[in-house]
Amino acid sequence: MCDEATITEWARKGLNRRQFGVLGGMAAVAACAPASGDASDNAITLPAMSERMVEFATPDGTMDGFFVAPASNPVPSVILWPDIAGLREAKRDMARRLAGRGYATLVVNPYYRDRKGQIWEDFADFAGNGGWNIARAMRGKLNAETVMRDATAAVAWLEAQKEVDTRRGIGTQGYCMGGPFTFWTAAAVPARVRAAGSFHGGGLVKPDDAMSPHKLVGETKANFLVAISQDDDAEAPGDKTALREAFAASGHTATVEVFPADHGWCVPDSPAYNEVEAEKAWTKLLAMYGAAL
Repeated sequence: MCDEATITEWARKGLNRRQFGVLGGMAAVAACAPASGDASDNAITLPAMSERMVEFATPDGTMDGFFVAPASNPVPSVILWPDIAGLREAKRDMARRLAGRGYATLVVNPYYRDRKGQIWEDFADFAGNGGWNIARAMRGKLNAETVMRDATAAVAWLEAQKEVDTRRGIGTQGYCMGGPFTFWTAAAVPARVRAAGSFHGGGLVKPDDAMSPHKLVGETKANFLVAISQDDDAEAPGDKTALREAFAASGHTATVEVFPADHGWCVPDSPAYNEVEAEKAWTKLLAMYGAAL
């Protein structure tokens, strides 16, 4: 549940850009050594990593993104779909953290059809400077078909990188609008995508839509983690049941869980960021990747 009015008001008077820099620092710290939830990340030095901005062809143009991988490659790979504010430092930090745990991670720019690279510096910049109207127009071009084309191209690009172990499965994770993209990614390339995590994802259950994410579960071979926020669950309490039924009917290994935190809780630059619950979700994500990839 992206409450536009509430978040815009938060950006206007709750945090100014200078204050927001503190949250940016929190993201970097979380990428290296969180204070809670994953003790194995503490008291260690992250391994050497390489990172770069990348571009590759899709049927709809040239997609760009951020790629980071541990030096000890080849390793399994992950496609990370951002939330509505797109590619930015908070997402790059999340990718670096994954690379530190042994996953070559590609953060894609979902808005490449309209704009290249980072559009907003952080979520406060997005919310306070007209981001909703700009993103709404670009988001309208992203449906199941377009995302599945993008996902297929992203998988092909990853498979050609020396850092990626093509003998291992691919993971995908998405936040907010990126949540359903993980289902579509798993359905687009079922032979390669073996784990999908949706965090406070929107639009996972659309009963009247043949391409609703929950209706495509049977076309995938992935394990799933669906982490739902408490306010999203309050708004659509039947979604978790529909998802569980879809997974059970197809025999998938899946976890559907409502977390005691609000929409956006997993993203360090979100006004709803909840470190304790974000670390719990992170731990569950790593467990799924460890089992499936």
